Amino acid sequence: MTIFADDTTRVLVQGITGKEGQFHTRQCIAYGTTVVAGVTPGKGGQKMDEVPVFNSVKEAAGATGANASLIFVPPPFAAEAIVEAVDAGIELIVCITEGVPIMDMLRVKQFLAATSCRLIGPNCPGIISPGRCKIGIMPGHIHLPGGPFGVVSRSGTLTYEVVHQLTQQGLGQSTCVGIGGDPVNGTGFLDCLHAFNEDPETQAVVMVGEIGGSAEEEAAEWIAHHMDKPVIGFIAGLTAPPGRRMGHAGAIISGGSGTAEAKLAAMEQASIHVCRDLGGLGALCREVYDGAKLSR
Repeated sequence: MTIFADDTTRVLVQGITGKEGQFHTRQCIAYGTTVVAGVTPGKGGQKMDEVPVFNSVKEAAGATGANASLIFVPPPFAAEAIVEAVDAGIELIVCITEGVPIMDMLRVKQFLAATSCRLIGPNCPGIISPGRCKIGIMPGHIHLPGGPFGVVSRSGTLTYEVVHQLTQQGLGQSTCVGIGGDPVNGTGFLDCLHAFNEDPETQAVVMVGEIGGSAEEEAAEWIAHHMDKPVIGFIAGLTAPPGRRMGHAGAIISGGSGTAEAKLAAMEQASIHVCRDLGGLGALCREVYDGAKLSR
């Protein structure tokens, strides 16, 4: 099994006729993702390669049965695109767009709260269930299908590094989710950890956090009381100076909170296997996984 997306997922792409939309739609299709439609207002009736383009998400979903959306819409219009997908009954929305205004996302979060739709992002690489479905911008070839590890990360590029190391160790992945590093986003660590814990295919989880906020500490608390599977944790930004943003809008230390050391301490207290040297994460995952197998 996988979490959130699999080979039955039918994807439409909002912003499919733009440069980024076209490029990454083709990459998703080449990976094997079922992309059934695109949406660009005013360009309905056209095609992007063999993918039909519609003027609205509601029209596209009604005509094709799409149940997931991949969003490549410019920042000023991304929140409106998310709301349009929710209104059309799309179950899974993946917003790649970076730089969506925080006030826009606060309104989106409030709107989502009254629905059953799942948003991943914004400012994220998306989600991939290796060998089954890729909804995002991650390099598909580095992933190894049918494996025991789930991956959830605030950082896109670190997700790729983690996956690459897992694959080199012969440890495939069930699903990898890049939740994004913005202060206000959709799906978080807790959502993914709960889903991985319930997924019989996932036997261990890698959680990659960053400085800033308290999401990692909250995740560690949940893991300590509810997680039945081993978790390997890494925090980016160990040497970041207070008050400086490091890469993501949410990766900023404010006062004494959100530091890497505080997050690592919370992880260790929750019996998470902490990795302090990113270069050795794959080897640590192999050690933890082999140890978990032997203890059964």
